[in-house]
Amino acid sequence: MTSKTESVEGTVAEYVTAVIGGQLFGLPISRVQDVFMPERLTRVPLSSAEIAGVLNLRGRIVTVVDMRARLGLPRADDGKPPMAVGVDLRGESYGLLIDTIGEVLRLPEAGCEENPVNLDPRMAKLAGGVHRLDGQLMVVLDVDRVLELAPEMKAA
Repeated sequence: MTSKTESVEGTVAEYVTAVIGGQLFGLPISRVQDVFMPERLTRVPLSSAEIAGVLNLRGRIVTVVDMRARLGLPRADDGKPPMAVGVDLRGESYGLLIDTIGEVLRLPEAGCEENPVNLDPRMAKLAGGVHRLDGQLMVVLDVDRVLELAPEMKAA
């Protein structure tokens, strides 16, 4: 599901990096539609805390998922406006609310490891593996798992 290219080192996967609660995450670039600053977010009555609201993005209604809530992290208190990464799932548009967007990383696919046993369980249920980078761990987000929202939300 990632954008893969052949190189001398083997198959390379590309990820858009994002920081959520101080943790580095990677989203497969093939799943990312756009990156935007969410404005005029409309709260959805009776939705779970994971749904930050909906907004109109270039004529499309986008459901915005609060990734901090999805990961069980506290709200950001740094006063900086959040960013969002636009993704699609089965024809529906979603925005994943993140703290900051990073860069595009090209990493060898062979470097992607299974989730470590000591990875926070809240992250592990949304992760499709990890890459060990210089001094930090990049958790690869599985967009399909991220958008498997709670049962009470599917009825909404």
